Amino acid sequence: MLKQRLMYGLAGMMCILVIGCSEKIDPGVVKSSQAQSIKTLVATAAISQEPIYYEATGTVSALTASTLSCKIMGVVKAVYVKEGDRVQKDQLLVEIDPRQVKAQLLQTEAALSEAKKAEAAALSAQQAAKANADLARATYDRYVNLMKTESASRQEFDEISARFRQAEASFGQAQSMVEAARFRIQQAEAAVAGAGVSEKDARLFAPFDGVISAKLVDPGSLASPGAPLLKIESAEAFRVDMSVAESFLQYITLDQTVSVSIPAAGNLSVEGAVQAIYPAADASSRSFTVQVAIAFHPAIHTGMFSRVTLSRGNQKKLLIPSSALIQQGQLTGIFLLDSDHIARFRILRTGQTSGDTVEALSGIRPGDRFVVMPPPNLIDGLRVEVPL
Repeated sequence: MLKQRLMYGLAGMMCILVIGCSEKIDPGVVKSSQAQSIKTLVATAAISQEPIYYEATGTVSALTASTLSCKIMGVVKAVYVKEGDRVQKDQLLVEIDPRQVKAQLLQTEAALSEAKKAEAAALSAQQAAKANADLARATYDRYVNLMKTESASRQEFDEISARFRQAEASFGQAQSMVEAARFRIQQAEAAVAGAGVSEKDARLFAPFDGVISAKLVDPGSLASPGAPLLKIESAEAFRVDMSVAESFLQYITLDQTVSVSIPAAGNLSVEGAVQAIYPAADASSRSFTVQVAIAFHPAIHTGMFSRVTLSRGNQKKLLIPSSALIQQGQLTGIFLLDSDHIARFRILRTGQTSGDTVEALSGIRPGDRFVVMPPPNLIDGLRVEVPL
């Protein structure tokens, strides 16, 4: 009897085990009826208007740069600056040996003095010629009256007429000599003024506040007119000369604010403004040159490579926080909430990243709710409680 009861009990237990194992549960999924709840932040996916950016490359240059040259020929006496020196406006930079200039000034002053003496002599000759001409005219007038009364012979009248014409010609010649002497004085005065300017040109001054970028001459060198001596750049601001494809030129306007990144300056990022748009395109690259002004920074130097980011309109994007993404191997996913507040893991295809947000291309739709910062213990099937 006892043996029979044991057999019935064992059969009952086996039935219970079979019934209990007959309900199938998918691996990795917890039934909502058995799910535990977890509190975390939840957001709703929405479409937003985001700017479309275009990146152009450029080269940093000084906003103002000048090559200083000499206007006269002479030996360089002294150079008071070197590369990298900061200079102030009107600071003395280079001095040319003034002896040759002074000699030229003395020569022109001597020529002026000689021209003035020649003018004085010409004036004296003019006065004498005028006196002779006046006397010859008076004599001629008397003989004209005498010829009317036949008191003078024809030969005497002809001689007086000839002397009168000769005196008039001499007076005219004297006047021309005075005018020529005065013209020579003007030439001499201009030469003296030019020599005085040349004396000032023997000293080269800084045209503006800046930095010496190149020293092209040393003391003892022969300077000639137009030959470069120094290069100076402004130290207040820089500019970026960038190339922009012709298809994007329509999105650029003067005074437009842009972002400039300079990798060699420690990935420095500064704000700039468009100050010039060249009207002609490069025939080989079909690109336009655009100048962007940026503020001075000690880490920026002329010739550095730069990237300029410009906006070219807006487009609709679905952006989600980067903190919502879950990496599982090479897959990227996100936890979505269903109507019962149950977390469901979904594979997500992402696009461009901008700051702390990423573009969602597929796997989520506008209006879907998702977990903003999934905690480590969040798994598929857990109920999510949204904190108030």
